[in-house]
Amino acid sequence: MTLSDMAYIDRCVNLEALLKQKSYFLLGPRQTGKSSLIHHSFPRAKVYNLLDNALFLELNSRPGRLKEEVSAKDKLVIIDEIQRVPQLLNEVHLLIEERGVHFLLTGSSARKLRSGGVNLLGGRARQAYLHPFVTVELGKKFDLGRALNAGLIPSIYFSNNPVADLASYVGSYLKTEIASEALTRDVPAFSRFLGVAGLCNATIVNFTNVANDAQVKRTTVYEYFEILKDTLLVRELPAFRKSIKRKPVCSSKYYFFDTGVARQLQGRTAITPGTPEYGDAFETFIVNEVFAFSDYVRPVAMSFWRTSAHCEVDLVLDDHIAIEIKAQQQVRVEDLKGLKAIAEEASFKRMICVCLEKRPRKVGGIEILPYQEFLGMLWGGRVL
Repeated sequence: MTLSDMAYIDRCVNLEALLKQKSYFLLGPRQTGKSSLIHHSFPRAKVYNLLDNALFLELNSRPGRLKEEVSAKDKLVIIDEIQRVPQLLNEVHLLIEERGVHFLLTGSSARKLRSGGVNLLGGRARQAYLHPFVTVELGKKFDLGRALNAGLIPSIYFSNNPVADLASYVGSYLKTEIASEALTRDVPAFSRFLGVAGLCNATIVNFTNVANDAQVKRTTVYEYFEILKDTLLVRELPAFRKSIKRKPVCSSKYYFFDTGVARQLQGRTAITPGTPEYGDAFETFIVNEVFAFSDYVRPVAMSFWRTSAHCEVDLVLDDHIAIEIKAQQQVRVEDLKGLKAIAEEASFKRMICVCLEKRPRKVGGIEILPYQEFLGMLWGGRVL
């Protein structure tokens, strides 16, 4: 694949439909395609891009200029990277109230917006999220091996040199830009933490071990994970606690938003089928597709189940669908023991094993589904 393959790809987020109703915050990590989506959806809208340093300095020193430039004739105004000048939200608030303007406010850091008692518009704007590509968007351009290695950030997925671009993304954004946004002052410590956090992807985090490996305090590790969550780089998956016969583990698991970014942080070269690293990346890919479905289509209560005796199921959806994820071309009976165990703990409508097999089949009450079929059913509304 090359950049020439990257003709505009329709995204699942329909901004035009959303903004007919109300103003919106559009949140998502850098380079997930927010600017491209905006340009495609609203090519003639008034846009303030706060990555433009001159504009940033001007509005940062005098936020009131926004009210001078925006009139009631401007039905839609877009402010890109609003977290860079959160004081503008006071002006946005007034323009919504007094002139009926709808705003689309994009950002990559909910933490910066929340800090210092910033005006979040008192419910006058809803929130939407933009993820990297998902399979339903890419269609025939989706390639599993590329997705697991390069990840699904649009510019990197279609890059001629995804290895270099991932290194640049991690180096310039995850370290430098987080520091420049004043989310942490100790850049060397945060850089050490990132490498350790990458190895924690798709696992229950032992905060004491992470603190020792990153050479920081345990309380600092908690703070750093909050930064990763608030900048939308990591999602927390809570534990399913409704076990009856077995004692469940109560700690959460953490997933990076992109498999390529996770692999880069881990310092791994290309991952290959049959390795534990490939299994972790495949699990992350499937879990992130469900996170995206929950944000794009309808909210889903997501959790995982693990007991102190190491019985485990990767996903529990809405407390009644249990899903095990196996990066295997042949699922064995012993691979289904977690699903069989959780079936004794609660009543489930469906038990599914998502895998790399070629054709669907059923073992007892457990559906064994090729991942393509599972994702087609998910996005087609036939799983939940």
